[in-house]
Amino acid sequence: MARTIQEIQSQIIDKIASTRELQALNNISNTSIYRLFVYVVAVCQWTLDQLFDLHKQEVNDLISRMKPHSMKWYAEKAKLFQYGFNLKQESDEYDNTNATTEEITASRVVNLCAIVEQTDGRGVLALRVKAASNQGNLKKLTPDQLLSFTTYMNTVKDAGVRLLVSSDPADNLRLKINIYYNPLVLDGNGSRLDGNGPNPVVAAIKNYLTQLPFNGWLVLTYLTDALQQVDGVVIPQILQAEARYGSLPFKAFDVMYQPDAGYLSIDEEHDLDIHYIPQSTII
Repeated sequence: MARTIQEIQSQIIDKIASTRELQALNNISNTSIYRLFVYVVAVCQWTLDQLFDLHKQEVNDLISRMKPHSMKWYAEKAKLFQYGFNLKQESDEYDNTNATTEEITASRVVNLCAIVEQTDGRGVLALRVKAASNQGNLKKLTPDQLLSFTTYMNTVKDAGVRLLVSSDPADNLRLKINIYYNPLVLDGNGSRLDGNGPNPVVAAIKNYLTQLPFNGWLVLTYLTDALQQVDGVVIPQILQAEARYGSLPFKAFDVMYQPDAGYLSIDEEHDLDIHYIPQSTII
């Protein structure tokens, strides 16, 4: 970033003051000959700084236009989307000159983005995006937000790249589980005998789903490991696991599942069937 003329002048005058051979140049009047020369040199240097900045920007713009962007770039660009803001003319950036930090932060409604390259050879990138609520839960973009975001991405994308943008509700998960529990810690409904906290098994399942990376895989073995860590659970046994996207029928899986929407949720009342079986601690 170019220095101001005043900054350059101050640097030159400070250097003169610290140089023994130039001690005679001590006139503080702005109209003294040496200070006028300092001003002229400072203006020339300031002009050169401006030209360097302009050249740097031109080179960066040229590189940006010539280099095809990576999937990581698309993901980062998606998170920079600002709902309700317009782009600069002929640019892929926003003009935030008159916007406060709070306004900018509030406008960035895309918190998570996963990019999936389609393998059909037609140059399609699938973007799955989500917003986060104040409680940290994921939610889909509103129709207006999704339309604005899609327009933004189609504006900043590389020529020839087709984007398939989606922001859908979570895939539904259905589980049938046997929990062999320690009756010294849990009761027959899975609640702690000491009354501390909610049902720990249900809490562990929901916590595992929350901790999954966006567009990541649910692995039943890892879920079993998470249940094994619950105090009072002796043996967790997942009997059946099913999932579905949107209104499609549930489909069983045995090892792992990647949600089409990028994340999962479970209806505790209808889709979580847990059978509690008393079991003493196995030594």
